[in-house]
Amino acid sequence: MQKVKFYNISYSCTIFEFVPLHYKQTKQMNTIIKNSLDKSMSYEAYRILVATFASEGKTSGTIQTADYINYTKLNESRMHRLDKTMQVIDEIKSYLENLNNEYIWLVLAETWCGDAAQVIPVIHKMAELSAKIELRIVLRDNNEDLMNLFLTNGTKSIPKLIILDKKTGSVLADFGPRPFGATEFIKSYKAIHGIVDETAKIELQKWYLSDKGVGIQRDIAALMTTNQPQTPQGKWRS
Repeated sequence: MQKVKFYNISYSCTIFEFVPLHYKQTKQMNTIIKNSLDKSMSYEAYRILVATFASEGKTSGTIQTADYINYTKLNESRMHRLDKTMQVIDEIKSYLENLNNEYIWLVLAETWCGDAAQVIPVIHKMAELSAKIELRIVLRDNNEDLMNLFLTNGTKSIPKLIILDKKTGSVLADFGPRPFGATEFIKSYKAIHGIVDETAKIELQKWYLSDKGVGIQRDIAALMTTNQPQTPQGKWRS
């Protein structure tokens, strides 16, 4: 397999180094992951869900407000555009087409989430390039136990991609809710303005538009190259 390094990626003179991650994986954690996988859906099924909710004036999740319904409508338009225009860059395409191991990419999302609308189509395009990647999606509010295992600074931020070794069920890495560049943008905005307001959200969508999914692709590839599967120790799913 071709060896490619994606870490030590430069974002506006800031160096972000990916390091190997280690998870204390218990039987309870394995059970939670298995249960969520049993309830998971394909990307195609998720897209149908988003489109249906958007057309019917609905939204997923426990928060049912006019704002969240409107966010779902906006996200349907964003995802429709990205499904048609998103392209995986050559270096990542080559890496994904030459994977040796098999993976499950399990994503936590909700239809109203603006970051999910920008990130998940990119994840889908990446997964499409390799028969060794199985992409599955679950709704956060229907999978609280799983979400609580992968909090971001104590918050239930989504989307969250959990990268699993398909043979052993080992959690190799997790990504989200945003690529590094977008995370830095929000940090800088909050440092200046004190809050993440509607203006910040609009500017964040502009950031995603200009980045064209490249940051997401490189961040995920870096996590995968830094966190390789270990020797299988037996089956974890029947």
